Amino acid sequence: MRRHKSDRAIGALTVVLLGIGLIVIYAIGPMRVNVLNATYGSNYSENYFVIRQAINVILSLIVLIIAFKLPYQFMRKFSKVVMFGGLGLSALLAFLAMIGSGLAKCELGACRWFEIGSLSFQPAEVLKIGLVLYLAGLMAERKKEGKLSSLDFWVPFTVVSGLSLFFVVVVQKDLGTGVSLMAIILAMLFMSGVKIQYFLATLGVIGACGVVAIISSPHRIERLLTFNSEDSSDTYHIENAMIAIGTGGLFGVGIGNSVQATGYLPESINDSVFAVMGETFGFVGLVAIVGCFTALLMRLLRTANHLQDTEESLVVVGIFAWATAHVVINIASMTGLVPLTGITLPLLSYGGTSMLFTAAALGLALQLSCYTSREARTEEKENANNVGARTMREPRRRLA
Repeated sequence: MRRHKSDRAIGALTVVLLGIGLIVIYAIGPMRVNVLNATYGSNYSENYFVIRQAINVILSLIVLIIAFKLPYQFMRKFSKVVMFGGLGLSALLAFLAMIGSGLAKCELGACRWFEIGSLSFQPAEVLKIGLVLYLAGLMAERKKEGKLSSLDFWVPFTVVSGLSLFFVVVVQKDLGTGVSLMAIILAMLFMSGVKIQYFLATLGVIGACGVVAIISSPHRIERLLTFNSEDSSDTYHIENAMIAIGTGGLFGVGIGNSVQATGYLPESINDSVFAVMGETFGFVGLVAIVGCFTALLMRLLRTANHLQDTEESLVVVGIFAWATAHVVINIASMTGLVPLTGITLPLLSYGGTSMLFTAAALGLALQLSCYTSREARTEEKENANNVGARTMREPRRRLA
């Protein structure tokens, strides 16, 4: 397949969402600084978070361009290195946490980050992109050989998927990221063309493991039991998220006027950023943001559907599932549709590792959109011609 122009909408929507996220952190960063300084006696400057977020955005744009320019055929050679590197880093993090090393950053009983000075790194993000690349190659190869039902496929698939979920959900106690890994695994497995009975069996096993992960963890059971609790102390987080969204009304209170970000809403610049955006930009703003995410996800799905190479198509399917899981779970949590789960809103939440790897994944999808089928390009040309034809038929307005 000859290379053609990329789907520029993927790149444009990614840049727009990064820009919106930077504006939001600019608005609420000083409030977050005041809360931290007052609570912990720290001495962060007023622009601490917005400066760091600006650096994250610039690095993400660089990573996006690199992933777009670096040939996929080159990246696929290192899919196993990335996959097993992610597993190795997760194992190393668990070991460092066990011996009490300062290199393992632990909060509220969960050790999910490496920390070197002021820099932190989350190995779970490596697992996401590693899983997408590795499973795409494995599935495409076994499908070509007609071995999707053989042990040659199911043994490595089960080992890699199982270890990834074990490290993230059990060891790092991160069910939110675990759900995104499950979404990647199941979406790619379904689209690989595996027999439906095998897919349903895998779905059942993963679902059962998810139930065990919940009932074996006291804090997860507590979140589940307090989901519909009438005790305001149990539902403090979600109630303040709903207050933030409700206070925003139709057009929001405006940039810099958020009340919930002053300390009422936990994790205002991370997991709860959607609620703060509701307060800041109102219902209209949230609809626009959800519209951007929807458009981006639909372009990813369209790209996957029009790629003729099985492996490349599965890569974009994995990226689509990854992004969809984060968007849906975060928004559903902030609107009280599902129990609270710590998961970032892609490209908008404060943070470096998640944003960088999400940008890398979208850059890769943007590159693969250059190899969609002739039908996809013909469809776009026809749509452009139709718009042009309608414009030509419209009578020119007389100048006043």
